Amino acid sequence: MSHIVTVQDAVTAFADFMEPTAAELDAIELEMPAILADVELLDAQIITLDRTPTELDARRIRRARRRVLAERQALANHAAEAGRGGVA
Repeated sequence: MSHIVTVQDAVTAFADFMEPTAAELDAIELEMPAILADVELLDAQIITLDRTPTELDARRIRRARRRVLAERQALANHAAEAGRGGVA
């Protein structure tokens, strides 16, 4: 009889030194409003999957889409300013 062995040790053997750097954490923090806006939009869309959307649902989705666009625009503007040597 052969035993099935997990590869957990092989997969996580290098996890101790693979932590995110400070720059990566800063980038995540900068993108967090856009990530949360995307989550809000997904939540609004998921709510309407199993039922007919009401006017309130439609407004919630429109508001979430506007927030996603606004956050992505702010993120793009910040990247453009950083690319020109502006203050980040």
